[in-house]
Amino acid sequence: MSADNPAIAEVRMVKVNVTGVQSEVSDVTAREEPLEIRVEGRSVAVVMRTPGHDEELAAGFLVSEGVVQRPRDILEISQCPSTGNNKGNIVDVLLGGAVVNWDSLTRHVFSASSCGLCGKTSIESVFQQFPPVKGDWQVTPALIASLPDKLRAAQETFSKTGGLHASGIFDLEGNLVVLREDVGRHNALDKILGYALQRDLLPLDRHILLVSGRVSFEIIQKALAAGIPLLAAISAPSSLAVEFAQAANQTLIGFLRGETMNVYTHPRRVR
Repeated sequence: MSADNPAIAEVRMVKVNVTGVQSEVSDVTAREEPLEIRVEGRSVAVVMRTPGHDEELAAGFLVSEGVVQRPRDILEISQCPSTGNNKGNIVDVLLGGAVVNWDSLTRHVFSASSCGLCGKTSIESVFQQFPPVKGDWQVTPALIASLPDKLRAAQETFSKTGGLHASGIFDLEGNLVVLREDVGRHNALDKILGYALQRDLLPLDRHILLVSGRVSFEIIQKALAAGIPLLAAISAPSSLAVEFAQAANQTLIGFLRGETMNVYTHPRRVR
C-alpha cells in the first residue's frame, strides 16, 4: 500500500514487448479489500471496495437501503481495531433511533443485475421505500457535455492506476461538489451518498450525478434514494435502468461523449 494513498498498491510485474524482450518493473494498481459493514454490532454486508472514505461508504449504503435519511439517524461510525487478517476492514454503525428491518437489510437485494428479481418486482420494491423524484429545473446540453472532462480531471487515483470507477455530483452551474473513486461503481456512489448525508445535503434534488461507467438498475435505485433528478453516464444504461428511471421521473443520459449524448427518459430537463 502506498504510504500517501491507501487506494493504491505497489506491485512488481514483467513488461513484455512484441519481440519478446522482458523487463521487471514496478507498477501501481487500485487496491481492493473487503469491508464488513455492521449495524449496532450486527453484520449486514461485506463489500469489496477500495480503502478510503469507509465511513461515507457505510453511511451511503444505509441511505440506499432506506435505513437512514438524516445525519441524526447515525450517532457514530467506528472503525473496528485490526485483529487477525481483517486489517481494520470492519466498520460498525451506531444508529440514532432509526428503525431497522433486519430481514430486508442485505447487500444482495439490489446489488447485482443477476439478483433474481424480475424488473417489475424490483421497481415496486424500491418505490415502497423511495418516492419518485421532483425537480423541474433545466440545464443546457453544453453544460452536461462539459462534465466528463471535469470528472476525469479530478480522478487522482484513476490517473495513476487506470482501474477505478468514479461518481461525481455537480451543481446546476456545472461545478463539481464531490467526487469519489472505487473499484466498485456502486461503492463510489455509496460514498457520495454518505458524504451528502453527513453534511445534511440530502436530498440532492438540485444536483446532477455523473458516473464513469455503465448505468444499471442499482445505480438508478441509489440515485433515487438521494433524490437525484438527472443522471448521466459515459457508457450505456441497461434496459431495466431505463424502465426504472422513467417510472422514477428521473432524466437518464447515456453515452455522454464529446458533443453528443443519448437522453433516454424525461428529456424536459435538458434545455
